[in-house]
Amino acid sequence: MTDPFLYLVATPIGNLEDTTLRAIRVLKEVDLIAAEDTRTARKLLDRYEIKTPVLSYYDGAEKKKSGAIVSRLASGKSVALISEAGTPGISDPGYRLVVAALAAGIPVVPVPGPSAAIAALAASGLPADRFVFEGFLPSSATTRRKKLYSLLAEERTMIFYESPRRILATLKEVEKIFGDQPVAVARELTKIHEEFLRGAAAEVLRKLKEKEKIRGEIVLLLGGRSGPPDWSEITPADQVESAIRDLEISRMEAIKLVAELRGLPKSAVYRDFHRENGVENGVGPTEVSERHKDQ
Repeated sequence: MTDPFLYLVATPIGNLEDTTLRAIRVLKEVDLIAAEDTRTARKLLDRYEIKTPVLSYYDGAEKKKSGAIVSRLASGKSVALISEAGTPGISDPGYRLVVAALAAGIPVVPVPGPSAAIAALAASGLPADRFVFEGFLPSSATTRRKKLYSLLAEERTMIFYESPRRILATLKEVEKIFGDQPVAVARELTKIHEEFLRGAAAEVLRKLKEKEKIRGEIVLLLGGRSGPPDWSEITPADQVESAIRDLEISRMEAIKLVAELRGLPKSAVYRDFHRENGVENGVGPTEVSERHKDQ
């Protein structure tokens, strides 16, 4: 029998044969399974004849249900947490239950297994010795562009989750911001129609546009820079102008982004921008009005 712990059980991201023997044993022996999606869970549980009771634990209900689950754990019951697919706690509400369990002194035990991010990275052809996982990109186009721009100096391979409905728009933005840095798109991992597309963003975008419809969960990987950026070829002021144009954001938003990207005080970028644009004392009519808007 399992101990009264919270078990984080990784489950298949597509192919049900990717379930580990330990995962099957734990899921059979615990007193309760907390599942992000009970319908997906049922396919796996039926496949391996697992009869353990299942409780729905999805994003939006986690605050209400975390307390009840922790109470069961505190009473000596064992609980397995499973995500809709992959490793619990990675871009899903599972981490909130982990925090609640730890705060109550409940041991948390990982049962390792599939992860879409790691599977995609391993087969992407991009450097895997150093990487950063950024989760889901924002759905808002402006916020998404700003997020990507903030990563312009990143030297590690970047991993994102993206919706099939937004992947074309995202790749267009990647091409505009990162140019010909290599990308990889992993789609339908471990399933029958698994696909990897590799190359520059423009090339991958062209291939995806040829499809009648883009389906399946997508992992987008972006190669990092080969070294620290050389900002000597572009002034902060010119970079602000570029950010305003490419990201379609306000001057103040662009100044803040450029300052963060270059590791400079926002006031220094502000002064440089207005000096190059011929505004005395760094304050012009537009900026004065913007300040009043914020007050």
